[in-house]
Amino acid sequence: MSTNGYLLEVRHVQQIYRSGSRQFVALQDVNLAVKDGEFLCLLGPSGCGKSTLLRIITGLQQPTEGVVLYRGQPLRGVNPHATIVFQTFALFPWLTVIENVEVALKARGVPPKLRTARAMDLLDRVGLDGFEIAYPRELSGGMRQKVGFARAMAVEPELLCLDEPFSALDVLSAEALRGELLELWTEGKIPTRAILMVTHNIEEAVFMADRIVVMEKDPGRVVAEMTVDLPHPRQRRSPEFLERVDEVYGLLAGQTEPEHVELGVAPGEPGRIRALPPITINDLAGLLEHVAEMPDHRHDLYRLAEELRVDSDHLLRLTEVAELLGFATIGKGDIVLTPLGETFAEASILARKEIFATRIRRLPMFRWLLSLLNVAEGRRLKWDIVLRALELEFPPDEAEQQLETVVNWGRYAEVIAYDDATETIFLEEMGRG
Repeated sequence: MSTNGYLLEVRHVQQIYRSGSRQFVALQDVNLAVKDGEFLCLLGPSGCGKSTLLRIITGLQQPTEGVVLYRGQPLRGVNPHATIVFQTFALFPWLTVIENVEVALKARGVPPKLRTARAMDLLDRVGLDGFEIAYPRELSGGMRQKVGFARAMAVEPELLCLDEPFSALDVLSAEALRGELLELWTEGKIPTRAILMVTHNIEEAVFMADRIVVMEKDPGRVVAEMTVDLPHPRQRRSPEFLERVDEVYGLLAGQTEPEHVELGVAPGEPGRIRALPPITINDLAGLLEHVAEMPDHRHDLYRLAEELRVDSDHLLRLTEVAELLGFATIGKGDIVLTPLGETFAEASILARKEIFATRIRRLPMFRWLLSLLNVAEGRRLKWDIVLRALELEFPPDEAEQQLETVVNWGRYAEVIAYDDATETIFLEEMGRG
């Protein structure tokens, strides 16, 4: 054990991906520590590098810069004292439940009789006694994930790492499994000294963690941390619980910045390019309409997630777009509609399109695409040409998503059009001619 009481320390870790002359910063100067006996959550939006950081912590990936210390010693290669449970169950379909758990023990050289006894004990602890000879296809999603937990715990890891372990489950299965994992942890029924969980779900983090480390993206970095000093089992409806959730929403959503900061720069320009969140206009309109019905056109973000039946990650993307377009401001975990946002919420379908068209023309990404189309022959461009230009600024998957978003928004606003047969983007007025 490290002399300062930390099981794990991450110091000045950076992860940079290079492709030719381009580079993308996935993680920037990340520092964090996990204490012995602690349940720590890494919380942040999709794409902020949480899973990348988890792979670095377990030694599955080497950082570009920085060091990971385990028990005070630099980590070399895969960490033998840590295991990961992934969001996809990663079970071997041709093996039975007990054989799937025994695989991890066999890899560690545990004799067959001990393997079976330990696997049976763990299956009993996670509530799968009686399903030992079943195959994964016979189990529900929640039961398959329990097998994943049992397999991870079979090697008695000091550090149990969970990568969005409940996100592939239905709501009820996820809720049940969270409670069962917490029961095993708080009652000392699992052989692990600390748990490190990655999630984008704010309520999940507050429900489970002793401490939350909040990350942001572009680039991925730690922006805040918060201790959750509530006893288990936690009551989701209690004022204390809701207060913590509200506080985390405030940390993640931040405050609305001055316009030049909010909008960023266009591709090819020096400075930070603001990626467009991939949301639909229908979802945005639904958010604005809901808030418009509230007193003073103001609402708590944490209440919105439940009322709109969306997860916190999706809600934060919606509020980000509302900010970008000048429809709302965010502060201290609240969203407040601007006069323009109120107008949009109450407008007719055609009026909304006109307002939206005016607002997206201010976005650097959209201005960049319009400028390309205006100088192109026939004011038309092939999809792949624009995509290659965006790949100079974003990783390939992100570039594709950005182009899909800007084209979809432009089509809604009837400013640009897209011909799927020829994979061509063009100005809307060209299509009318």
